[in-house]
Amino acid sequence: MHALRKAAVIASAVLAVSTALVAGSTSTASALAGPRVMENLGRGVVAVRSGSTSVLVTWRLLGLDPDGIGFNVYRSTAGGSYVKLNSSVLTGGTNYVDSTADLTRANSYYVRPVAGGVEQAPSRAFTLTANHATEPVVRLPLRAGGPVKFVWVGDLDGDGEYDYVLDRQTSPQKIEAYRNNGQFLWQVDMGPNSTNQNNIEGGSSTIDVGHNDGVTVHDLNSDGRAEVAVRIANGVTFGNGTRFTNSDNNRQFIAILDGATGAPRATAPVPTDYLADGPMYARFGVGYLDGATPSLVAYMKNRIGSGDFNLMMTAWRFTGTALTQQWKWLRGNQDMPDGHNTRIIDVNGDGTDEVAEIGFVLNGNGTLRYSLAPQGIIHGDRFHIAKMDPNRPGLQGYGVQQVNPSGLREYYYDAANGSMIWKHVESGTADVGRGMAGDIDPRFPGMEVWSFSGLYNAPSNRLTEPNTSRRPWPHLGLWWDGDVTMELLNDGKIEKWDPNNPTTTGSVPRLVSTWNYGAVNASGPNPAFVGDILGDWREEVVYTNAAYNELIIFTTNQPSSTRLYTLAHNPAYRNAMTLKGYMQSHHVDYFLGAGMTKPPRPNITYAGS
Repeated sequence: MHALRKAAVIASAVLAVSTALVAGSTSTASALAGPRVMENLGRGVVAVRSGSTSVLVTWRLLGLDPDGIGFNVYRSTAGGSYVKLNSSVLTGGTNYVDSTADLTRANSYYVRPVAGGVEQAPSRAFTLTANHATEPVVRLPLRAGGPVKFVWVGDLDGDGEYDYVLDRQTSPQKIEAYRNNGQFLWQVDMGPNSTNQNNIEGGSSTIDVGHNDGVTVHDLNSDGRAEVAVRIANGVTFGNGTRFTNSDNNRQFIAILDGATGAPRATAPVPTDYLADGPMYARFGVGYLDGATPSLVAYMKNRIGSGDFNLMMTAWRFTGTALTQQWKWLRGNQDMPDGHNTRIIDVNGDGTDEVAEIGFVLNGNGTLRYSLAPQGIIHGDRFHIAKMDPNRPGLQGYGVQQVNPSGLREYYYDAANGSMIWKHVESGTADVGRGMAGDIDPRFPGMEVWSFSGLYNAPSNRLTEPNTSRRPWPHLGLWWDGDVTMELLNDGKIEKWDPNNPTTTGSVPRLVSTWNYGAVNASGPNPAFVGDILGDWREEVVYTNAAYNELIIFTTNQPSSTRLYTLAHNPAYRNAMTLKGYMQSHHVDYFLGAGMTKPPRPNITYAGS
């Protein structure tokens, strides 16, 4: 094991967070299960030119780093010797502004952790090229190809840093994998059964249409290298050139691919309960249903002749050589409202994950935990589960509704048992297609929630801005600047809501316009990916350029004194990074916002430790 990571494992004491945050108690609930085996990540060092004479360097604090760990930052200019830049060990935010670099030459940066006064081995270095543009962007080359809708991340080669898997919305469709330096690894051709790309009743190997994906990336057997899970059918050609054949074009299978080669490592048939109604589209995600090891969760759906839909949910375990079904749940005629997203998260704090839809929740063993249908919940487009109220036990949920006959627009509930806390009902009906949750107003404890009826503080059910037209657009959240309140990502614009100077939806103050850097939306107003994949705890946004031959990864150019472990080592957040559907924001399982207390150390261990 790399000495740096070994030191982090051995010294797994208490999570270090911002010196500005107040220490809080570690939850005892997570001790009931786990620890979860999670990625053995490196430092994720990244550097962007943040001004005419300045470079912002950021890096990860890991989930098991010991309390009080510090860092030294080193720079090499034009291939010369590395020189330490900071005069004293850095124990605040995991970022550093370098204002002394010769930016006409290439500059490489790495960090060395300092634990117990002893400097540890260096991280991997990141190189900022000579005369680099002033931009909050990392660019990776891609092969020429068609439009990209989704990007997934995972450590495909075991080097501790995230690599990239993406789709190509061609006919037939393709899946491609790239290392984090842009090196192409492999391609999967989804074959003739991916040419029908109807978003409701498409081909048996079609991926990534409508709210469906049928692909995800994660280290499913905890060996330190990520696999790619994909729903396949006859005619798919894998990354090693082998072709999957089956005499029935409607029959579907789940394949687990080697992340480094794209070769199949295991396949298993999709249950045929609803095969008579045609192929099933899929949403894939990963959760720790036993609290310790990852499972692939598949949400699969097809249309009945009447216009209704069959819904089947299954869980799968990959051992490294075999893929076996853990359980199957069929909705049948039960009143279980689903939507366009799945969230896999520990709703009751016992350390094991549940599988949540907008109107019901399954336990980790596939049994029903609760349904919101008896409380009047029907289909809706978006919902969130997070620690929205720091003063209330457990997690809370917030959802919006599509043409609910009761006039229900949005609702807020206890995520552990489904008990309703409040509802907003208006006259008539409306398709409330967007809903967002995040702390954007520090004047009120806890998170705000909003759709189109106004900006509410969730715990108090109180309008934070009386003029309901003065609210941000409810699309995506993003942690970008230096404070712990959430910024917003709205159709290529990174925005900052100002509660002291509220503005109408179309005029929220803007921090970044992504198109100024050549980025194009992947689908509608969406990027291809949002998540914490580089540098410190702030989030990245992934787009392509208009020619689809470059990944454009937006990463913060603003320093921060806030010190939080990487969001990718938070169990709820990492699960969310594996899920697609209608793109939504990810949430951690602790309250992240103004006035937050120190989050508990995650109950995890690193793969290979």
